[in-house]
Amino acid sequence: MSKQPTTVEVKILDKEYLVACPPEAQEALIRAARHLDSKMREIRTGGKVFGTERIAVMAALNMTHDLLERDTMSEATSTLLKAMDSKLENALGESSNH
Repeated sequence: MSKQPTTVEVKILDKEYLVACPPEAQEALIRAARHLDSKMREIRTGGKVFGTERIAVMAALNMTHDLLERDTMSEATSTLLKAMDSKLENALGESSNH
């Protein structure tokens, strides 16, 4: 029996996002959002990167680098990182066309 996703509100850089999430993954989603928020705040505080999109990309790159440095990356993690990389490439391609 599949549980229906519920909407969870997370806050990243003082902006609220509603994310569909299965009930059993809500706590992990909230922890992930807090971690991302923390990393983005560190980058913003550094003062060398401006704009929420660029801060998000730098945070994603830093976190991806940290994951890739670990020797024990699971297949699921590898697949997830490839999907994120593709989405980032698409998003950056769209923003550079504007």
